[in-house]
Amino acid sequence: MEDAGVRLPHITVSPLRAVMRRVAYAAAALCAVFLLVAVDLDGYTDNHDGKVSLLDALYYATVTVSTTGYGDITPVTPFARLVNIVAVTPLRIVFLVILVGTTLEVLTQRTRDQILTRRWRSRLRDHTLIIGYGTKGRAASRTLLENERTKESIVVVDPRPDVIEEANGDGFAGVTGDATRSDVLSRAGARTAREIIIATHRDDTTALVTLTARQLNPSATIVAAVREAENDPLVRQSGADVVITSSDAAGRMLGVATQSPAVSALIEDFLVYGKGLDLYERPVHPGEVGKPPSACEEIVVAVVRGGQVHPYAEISRLEASDRLVVIHVPQPVEPE
Repeated sequence: MEDAGVRLPHITVSPLRAVMRRVAYAAAALCAVFLLVAVDLDGYTDNHDGKVSLLDALYYATVTVSTTGYGDITPVTPFARLVNIVAVTPLRIVFLVILVGTTLEVLTQRTRDQILTRRWRSRLRDHTLIIGYGTKGRAASRTLLENERTKESIVVVDPRPDVIEEANGDGFAGVTGDATRSDVLSRAGARTAREIIIATHRDDTTALVTLTARQLNPSATIVAAVREAENDPLVRQSGADVVITSSDAAGRMLGVATQSPAVSALIEDFLVYGKGLDLYERPVHPGEVGKPPSACEEIVVAVVRGGQVHPYAEISRLEASDRLVVIHVPQPVEPE
């Protein structure tokens, strides 16, 4: 089926709560029929003694909504019969629907899921696709949220159903399947994604996923993580714009922390958005065009020009098409 494997975040209701809710609905329908009969006792007759009491009204409501209908108590006046036609009969149907609600809920749930999935896919544009929801994938999603991305703009792909359930619990839509297959990536909206983050557990899988994703979307920014530095060129040739070597990066951090703990703490500060110093990329402001990077308000560490990253010292004049990598220093809070 076209929508197979797509799971949208939803609120899970416990089975006991769902059953109790149905019991409450059924009791409400029964009480409504009882009240309708109780306010017009004279409109009904009892074959036993001709009179209908409140207990008889409750008995009539019970056998009526359950469609048993022994016929010993019947409406005789035109008004009572009208009430049965307009109110009691619909409530009887409602009661029956509640009784068979489990089957109906399964059918309606599938239909609703299909409708929601198709509506979700039709609105899926310029989103971020995270392939692999392990430690790296979860960290990437947290960083995106810290950079003011919304949960609705992030889609997770992973072959493990329990991991997709975890992603749903975190508020992300998920697709269960092998990301090396183009149909799985298509279900996740890879053709219309703006960024694709590949955080699989194996470098060979990363290369194949990167190749498949690039074929589906030639314009997306693809960022991939590899364990070994020797696989960096292979993944770049497969179509990745940025390749992060996780083992080398972790090793460098360990070495830096050994020689200079303060530098290690500063690098870690840069990696956490919104805490202390922030390193981010922005376009050149109109008032900065033609000026050197040192004239900018923030501290400029690099200039991106023509897709190439240049140290700020190599650029003497900023152009309108440049992008700046700057350090944002938080302003000190003045005491009141």
